[in-house]
Amino acid sequence: MNIKIYGADWCSDCLVAKRFLDEKGVKYDYIIITDNDDAITFLEKVNNGRRVIPTLDIDGEIYTNPGIKALMKIIG
Repeated sequence: MNIKIYGADWCSDCLVAKRFLDEKGVKYDYIIITDNDDAITFLEKVNNGRRVIPTLDIDGEIYTNPGIKALMKIIG
């Protein structure tokens, strides 16, 4: 499973998602969007012009601020 989390360290939902995946031993790439034009452009593209974080790219499927319940279903 290839997971990328687009987020920021000031975002509590991002920290919760990271903590959850860490506790489950799931590996992921964390992309900080602050001052990252490429990441911001990606977010706006997949979220209809909005910068919603966390946004997760899991094997090419986009999940916008999925929450813990959805993450549990996604990772099995």
